[in-house]
Amino acid sequence: MSYKLSAAQQAMNNLLERHVKAELDGDLDTTMATMSDNPHLHNVPNMMGGVGRQGVRDFYRNHLVGKFFPPDVKMVNVSRTIGTDQIVDEVVISFTHTKAIDWMLPGVPPTGKRVEMAVAVIVGVKNGKITHEHIYWDQASVLVQIGLLNPARLPVSGAESARKVLNPKLPARVI
Repeated sequence: MSYKLSAAQQAMNNLLERHVKAELDGDLDTTMATMSDNPHLHNVPNMMGGVGRQGVRDFYRNHLVGKFFPPDVKMVNVSRTIGTDQIVDEVVISFTHTKAIDWMLPGVPPTGKRVEMAVAVIVGVKNGKITHEHIYWDQASVLVQIGLLNPARLPVSGAESARKVLNPKLPARVI
C-alpha cells in the first residue's frame, strides 16, 4: 500500500535527504544549515552527540561529517515513517571496520572486522529545520562482531540481528 505525502511531509523528507547527503559528502556548513538554532544530537547507545548549535557543530566536525564510515559502507533503507513533526528511519548499515569510527566506537582502533547493524533514527523537525536526532543501534551486536564482546552465555547476537531486519523470514532465536 502506498500513501501520498502531504506538501509538509515532502518538505520534511527533502530536508532530511539534504541533511544526510551533506553529512556523507563531508559538507559541515550544509549539514548545519538544515538544523534549527538550538538542536541536539544523541547517539543513545554510547551517549555521544552534542547539545546546542555549537555542541552539535563540534560533534559533527570532530566525529561525524566526512568521517561517517569506512569507504565500503553500504546503507539499506528498510522503512521511513513521516509524521507531522518527526521522521523515523530504519536502516541497515554494513561496513568493514578499517578506520576509527569515534561517534560509534569511541577509543576503539580499527579491527578489520565486518559489521552489519540495524539503526533507527528519530529526527524532529520544526519550522523547516531539524531540531534533534536520536540514533539507536544495538551496541552489543556491534561489539560481538568486532570481537570485543563474547556472546557465549549472553542474550546478545551479531550480524544475524541486522540480517533478520532485512529478511523477517529468517529464523528467530530459540531458547
